[in-house]
Amino acid sequence: MLTLTVLAVIVSVATCSSEANWFVFKTKHNKTYTGLEDVMRRKIWEDNLKKIEQHNELYAKGLSSFYLGENKYADMSNIEFVKTMNGLLIRLDPETLNASKVLNRQWLPASVDWRNKGVVTDVKDQGQCGSCWAFSAVGSIEGQHARASQLVSLSESNLVDCSSEFGNNGCQGGLMTNAFKYVIANGGIDTEDSYPYVAEQQTCSFSMVNVGATIRGYKNVLQGSESALQAAVATVGPISVAIDASHSSFQLYAGGVYNEVQCSSVQLDHGVLVVGYDTSSTDYWIVKNSWGTSWGQDGYIFMSRNKQNQCGIASMASFPIV
Repeated sequence: MLTLTVLAVIVSVATCSSEANWFVFKTKHNKTYTGLEDVMRRKIWEDNLKKIEQHNELYAKGLSSFYLGENKYADMSNIEFVKTMNGLLIRLDPETLNASKVLNRQWLPASVDWRNKGVVTDVKDQGQCGSCWAFSAVGSIEGQHARASQLVSLSESNLVDCSSEFGNNGCQGGLMTNAFKYVIANGGIDTEDSYPYVAEQQTCSFSMVNVGATIRGYKNVLQGSESALQAAVATVGPISVAIDASHSSFQLYAGGVYNEVQCSSVQLDHGVLVVGYDTSSTDYWIVKNSWGTSWGQDGYIFMSRNKQNQCGIASMASFPIV
């Protein structure tokens, strides 16, 4: 009887602890659920916490190069998360150029970080809108404009709202190269201040008087070549890339060098921005995401480099020409 009593107390304490942690999670991330939805979200959250714990045991044993953590997406199933957040329209561009012919690859530094050179804006948050492609495109335009002139935060909503005729589909997905084509034809892109981001597609409100940057063309990096991508990052600046971000390990990434063996190099679903690379201890890319600073390493992820184009990071890379 004593054993059963002790067991009951343990179960009760565990339940209370879980209830308290669930309340803390919802409060921290401004989540409000009632009834059956609260039950469902809590179950998903608990399942994700188990995934985090199991993976981090491997990390602690030196069997994984990255670790996971609870973030604001921990109450979303992976299927729901991918459908909501990853809005890249897959299309490997036939206009891809051989980067070895257009970029100087004779000398490349061991490491590059454009954040330290004043050409990368703060991490932004796309919200629950599949507009990653717009954030990736804007990031590379911001970088090139900063190198030529000054750093100006540009409008993602300008692209979300106005570039449909170029093949983009607002919060339902798009392509960085389609965004470049729009900016070229449109004569520029508005500033963030004049056209602030809203996580939904609205009526186009572009105004020529508020243009913050223009581009005259774009180029694609040699498909599948990480050495060509390295050359582009080193000599050009921040580069728009597409990756496979469909795994729960990406959703819950918290730190370390991301190395997901299940990643695809062709099934790409998310647009991000490579802002640098390093070779100090292990080869990795420095990647800026658009899920806010509470995700990953203050909004960034370090992704494996020179591992057979893992996650397709070099499969669809491009940059604008100012």
